[in-house]
Amino acid sequence: MAEIVNLKHARKLKARDAAEAKAAENRAKYGQTKAECARVAAEKAKLRTLIDGAKKED
Repeated sequence: MAEIVNLKHARKLKARDAAEAKAAENRAKYGQTKAECARVAAEKAKLRTLIDGAKKED
């Protein structure tokens, strides 16, 4: 026989797991210090200028 499962409880567990996954994603995305954020922005700007300088004009 199959195990009896309370659907209300299972739904809450699924929502809790989804919220925890989203929280972990947000911590990775937004959980940077000001210095780390500035370093990443500087790297992006440097790469952007490097790529723009390597473009060929028609």
